[in-house]
Amino acid sequence: MANLLQIGELAKQTGLSIRTLRYYDEIGLLVPSHRTEAEYRLYSEADIARLQQILSLRQLGFALKEIRECLENPEFSLPQVIDLHLARLQEQMAVSRSLFTQLSQLAQQLQTSQFVAVEDLMTTMETITMTQQYLTQAQHDLLEARLQ
Repeated sequence: MANLLQIGELAKQTGLSIRTLRYYDEIGLLVPSHRTEAEYRLYSEADIARLQQILSLRQLGFALKEIRECLENPEFSLPQVIDLHLARLQEQMAVSRSLFTQLSQLAQQLQTSQFVAVEDLMTTMETITMTQQYLTQAQHDLLEARLQ
């Protein structure tokens, strides 16, 4: 059992929390290949390679359910990941365009009448929430800074 890492060592080396690694185990996304007699998790090189794939797909914005589906698919390939990423970007761009249009209309309404219908505000807030779901934290922070 050479080259096995305990959960704390893996967390330290990857920058992930132990809680995250335990959660990945709990949902079956990253189940350690070995356990000690005391049930401590031990991660092999294959487990670490799988974790790298998980982190790469998370960076692309994939949900954990999508990641599991990709990794469990024997036909999983890089072109499929790219196609999924492109589809996700198209969704993000559509939501961003919609938000831009809605905010522009609100700004125009405020300039001309100093009044905005509550329904328009609610629709805009819904779109803002959707935009936040699609953006990474860094993208969200950049957008927020530009808006201010």
